[in-house]
Amino acid sequence: MREAVIGVHDLRCAYGAFEAVRGIDFEVGSGELFALLGTNGAGKTTTLEVLEGLRSPTDGQVRVFGLRPDADRARVRPRTGVLLQDSGSGGELTVVETLRLWRSLVSRPSDVDEALASVGLTGRADVRVGRLSGGERRRLDLAVATLGDPELLFLDEPTTGLDPESRRQTWALLRGLVARGTTVLLTTHYLEEAEHLAHRLAIMHEGRIAVSGSLVDVLEREASRITFDRPTGLTPGDLPALVGSVDGEALAAGRVEVRTRALQDDLTVLLSWAAARDLQLSRLKANHASLAEVFHGVREKAVAA
Repeated sequence: MREAVIGVHDLRCAYGAFEAVRGIDFEVGSGELFALLGTNGAGKTTTLEVLEGLRSPTDGQVRVFGLRPDADRARVRPRTGVLLQDSGSGGELTVVETLRLWRSLVSRPSDVDEALASVGLTGRADVRVGRLSGGERRRLDLAVATLGDPELLFLDEPTTGLDPESRRQTWALLRGLVARGTTVLLTTHYLEEAEHLAHRLAIMHEGRIAVSGSLVDVLEREASRITFDRPTGLTPGDLPALVGSVDGEALAAGRVEVRTRALQDDLTVLLSWAAARDLQLSRLKANHASLAEVFHGVREKAVAA
């Protein structure tokens, strides 16, 4: 088990009579990228504000580097970097002037030129921030957040507004930071992002953690899927016995769809069955559940309850 950089136990946060966070527990280990996900209004932003020392919890215990982020903010803040959803960087300053300003404020300043290069803004160094595109401003925000070579990095929706190529470049930058030992707590609405980057994650819903664990553990909560085009003349009775279930509506529409928790076993049976009958299973796909399916399952189960 990695040494805990963040420890949260029974965290509760209330706004008057409304309890936004209702007793959550999680830890983030040193050098780990932890994704905190959630439906709208789940309590992610409030939780992040507590961890950043911007508000005090109503109840429970929160520790960052073993310290209280609200009471010990002067000791915690120099060791952390923060990327907010909206940084509000000054529009009249140039990109390089903005970075130099922020560099003068951090306790462990890193190189401005390296920060520019890391986010692909070297060629925009002398452009005023107000003239940057939304994606370029987001990359500048990330450069600012990493300027002080932080031990812990809070990233709130870091790739909002980025094009797909810039998003993947940002992912590569974050992987590099983690490989060098930086601990990252990430919030994002891009589930593919969390799936690509996170060592562990938690999904919040209505102030509570509904699902948490390693990516593998979380994905195993939902069944895997095997799909292929229905061979001509195939009836439900022609299919071999499977551990999983066959979707009748999909079959009637010309597509075989199997939901299973024994992916390898059922796929082996289907391939052997097809080979014995000299069948080509057109558009065959076998997939573990995606994070999107787990996320939507959380919402559906909450509605059903």
